[in-house]
Amino acid sequence: MAAHYLDFERPIADLEGKIEELSKLSETAGPGAFELEIQALRDRAQALRVEAYANLDAWQKTMVARHPQRPHLRDYVAGLIDEFVELRGDRKFADDQAIVGGLGRFRGQPVVVMGHEKGHDTTTRLKHNFGMARPEGYRKAVRLMDMAERFNLPVITFVDTAGAYPGLGAEERGQAEAIARSTERCLTLNTPMIATIVGEGGSGGAIALAGANKVLILEHSIYSVISPEGAASILWRDGARAKDAATQMRITAQDLIKLGIVDRIIDEPAGGAHSDHPAALKAVGDAIEDELKGLLALDVAALRKQRSDRFYAIGRVGLQ
Repeated sequence: MAAHYLDFERPIADLEGKIEELSKLSETAGPGAFELEIQALRDRAQALRVEAYANLDAWQKTMVARHPQRPHLRDYVAGLIDEFVELRGDRKFADDQAIVGGLGRFRGQPVVVMGHEKGHDTTTRLKHNFGMARPEGYRKAVRLMDMAERFNLPVITFVDTAGAYPGLGAEERGQAEAIARSTERCLTLNTPMIATIVGEGGSGGAIALAGANKVLILEHSIYSVISPEGAASILWRDGARAKDAATQMRITAQDLIKLGIVDRIIDEPAGGAHSDHPAALKAVGDAIEDELKGLLALDVAALRKQRSDRFYAIGRVGLQ
């Protein structure tokens, strides 16, 4: 897949274009002909990448969180979950592929795993509805959480959605009620639950899978009650002011941890998670494993109390 560069990455793109040109020339001129020049350009590109990603504003982080080559649920399942068996359907209406879930083993521990899947090309994006779930997706999530509790399995979720699907059919089939039931089931679960915001966590469509004991977030992910574009349209009747909205809404991982909305920031590789999938997957897996160890030691009463205390505390933490 060809690299996709964001606007602020243009200097990096130019350097990597020069590296590609020199590499092609090196093939005709002989091995090592431009080795020093190529390495110097690679070092410069890496330095620019580190510098750029160390100073991202809220809108730039929004663009990174939405990057089409960022790891999605299927990547996390393939990299972190062994013996994965997908379970489909809500036993009421249909199977919604915007939310994918099932059973598997996370580093030897049997778990229920699920999350939003956006897809990686036109065909899969349409299949998964760009990660925007309908009511049956959230009802499937409730079914899987019921199963997790029945068999005493921890629940691991990966959140990456612009929001729940706002279509007429979804509303007719009870979208709001389905989201509320899924959120309620997260909060009443008698087994450990860890949610990780791996891209964008938008509105109720995100919280329906994120009412967890521990909410983790990747360094350049975002989590908000509405998209910056939506907020700008409501506040200023001007969607073009999305950048201003992103800044004011405090949607970045760094803002969210100060507010007590997330519990842990997971560092991304230089250049974002999309630049190095294996490193990103390992960092996420290590963080989940670390948090899960502590939760597995708690009994049911302690798990429920920890979860309720965590969410009751939101809003009581002042800006720092």
